[in-house]
Amino acid sequence: MAQVGFIGLGVLGSAIAANLVSASRNVLGFDVSDKARAASVRAGVVLAASVQEVASSCPVIFTCLPNAAALLDVVAGSDGIASVEHTDQIVVELSTLALTDKEAARARLEEAGRKVLDCPVSGNRIMALKKGLTAFCSGNHEDYLAVRDILQSFCKKEHYVGAFGNGTKTKLCGNILNLVHNTVAAEAMVLAIKSGLDPKVFHEVISGSGSSSAMFEVRGALMAENDYDKEGMNFSVPLKDSQIIAQHAASVGSPIALYQAAVQYYQAANAQGLGHLDAAAVCKVIERMANCERTP
Repeated sequence: MAQVGFIGLGVLGSAIAANLVSASRNVLGFDVSDKARAASVRAGVVLAASVQEVASSCPVIFTCLPNAAALLDVVAGSDGIASVEHTDQIVVELSTLALTDKEAARARLEEAGRKVLDCPVSGNRIMALKKGLTAFCSGNHEDYLAVRDILQSFCKKEHYVGAFGNGTKTKLCGNILNLVHNTVAAEAMVLAIKSGLDPKVFHEVISGSGSSSAMFEVRGALMAENDYDKEGMNFSVPLKDSQIIAQHAASVGSPIALYQAAVQYYQAANAQGLGHLDAAAVCKVIERMANCERTP
């Protein structure tokens, strides 16, 4: 079976790569972090020595990177994807980044003969490990069809949403719901605690009801357990995304007042030294405000 290339084996990327391996796909991966590389080897990923090795070996490459600088280095650096000739290779970009940065990477890759899809995914590491991600794929429809079966190896759902860039636009809008749902789940959990309810029972009875959400069911479980070390995604990612979302909303003239209010709790969590924990720890911020902080 042809190899699938995977560049960026961090919190989310490593979970996706592990699912690809579980689906009997040969994954050739690369990451600059020794810790990430070691963890991926344990999951069955074959490690490449460089981005160039991935670019020269795989007909399809997925990139899952933390920021625009990392993407542009992987694409256009001295040993980047574009430095290697590979006709008809498809690059599927999974990261959540500003559309201008994705378009810059796309332009350089297309100059080098690649086909490029903008395909961010919705979900955190906890969901990824359970094959619960949703992909928003955009670009040439034939290229999407060519990689659809691979997307289905690690996603619960995948959608084609149109022209290149529509994936990122869909993801940014969806991230508003993600962050607000997580914050309001924390508000409800703290109110339940202050009302004398058992948080675990509260989570159990609300889950699956009309009042629930995916964030309440996934991150609400961590809130109920008061244990945030099982990281789905720490605060650095949503805070990074908040700047991209604010810029995008301003560029189209759309108000996002509720989202901006919810982001303040994330800023507070980071300021209180909770930034390394799963973002469900926003519950601790609200517990402190309500003077009912639980002992871990």
